[in-house]
Amino acid sequence: MSGSIQAPAIDVRGITRVYKARPKDVIALAGIDLEVAPGEFFGLLGPNGAGKTTLIKILTTLLLPSAGTARIFGFDVARETKQIRRIMNMVAGGEQSGYGILEAREQLWMFSQFYGLGVREGWRRVDELIDAVGLGEQRNQRVSTLSTGQRQKMNFARGLLNDPWVFFLDEPTLGLDVSAARAVRELMVGWRAAVPGRTVLLTTHYMAEADELCERIAIVDRGRILAIGSPAELKRRVQRESIFRLELDRLTGGPASLARLPGVLSAVAATPVRADANSAARPTVAINLVLHQDSALAGVVAALDGLDAHIVALAKSEPSLEDVFVELVGRGFDDEGDPEQPPRRAVEPHEAGQPEPEEANR
Repeated sequence: MSGSIQAPAIDVRGITRVYKARPKDVIALAGIDLEVAPGEFFGLLGPNGAGKTTLIKILTTLLLPSAGTARIFGFDVARETKQIRRIMNMVAGGEQSGYGILEAREQLWMFSQFYGLGVREGWRRVDELIDAVGLGEQRNQRVSTLSTGQRQKMNFARGLLNDPWVFFLDEPTLGLDVSAARAVRELMVGWRAAVPGRTVLLTTHYMAEADELCERIAIVDRGRILAIGSPAELKRRVQRESIFRLELDRLTGGPASLARLPGVLSAVAATPVRADANSAARPTVAINLVLHQDSALAGVVAALDGLDAHIVALAKSEPSLEDVFVELVGRGFDDEGDPEQPPRRAVEPHEAGQPEPEEANR
């Protein structure tokens, strides 16, 4: 293959996708620019209809863009689909691939043949991945009898059969219980860490999952990227003041004695953490403190010494990714319909990787 591991894992420039529909066309992507480095764990967050699934379909060669270019490790998604399919794979949440009548091991071997592995290599790879994802006891069990979590582990094994350079994960923990979701996340992290350069692009509605896994995140809405950065960078973007929670053994004068200090925007009483009923610990005074910036905390600490108050606990309040999302998007994930599901006539040609008539002449 002529692709280069030195090229960006994902390089998207001006990607637009318009679905022909009545009474008016649906713009699923409106000029997306995105670059993901080799080895990066990258996340896409957005409400239903934001364009996430459409973008993934383009990057996985299932759909042609209406305009713009996209490359996977240097390969063009419109012209070099065979090369891209050799080095990428995809797993989606709730996926029902294959045949329920087959045993898990048989089903995975069937997919190994679809991916072009030799017979012996296919069986070797299947057995290796069954053990890696923790399905050893279910290897000879019919797929139709697997639990949702076991089925998703099998889907991960299927997605790793061709040892992809880039792994697309579209809501991979959707519908899983806490234990199964954790196992799937561990699989993602472990697979990526095993070989330098392995790249993951994840879409998820679970903010904590994105915060835990992703090195950078793009927030997408109405076909556009609204913000991009690390979770910490995105959180700083929406936090305009420094917010601390103080717990003190006493405070003469109450919160008002702190509210008038330089750099303090507000100081209000908070509900203290209750001591255990069997504990002899004295109750504390809890204060929610809003500062102009972190440096003002030094003045507060100095003032507490003068008031003979001692700090029992101190914690900074950080915004969450959900706060970032609401700030930028202004609505929840499910508040609107999903234009990523266009009329079926507009999608069918591309599910086979073929251009629509009007795109063939672009």
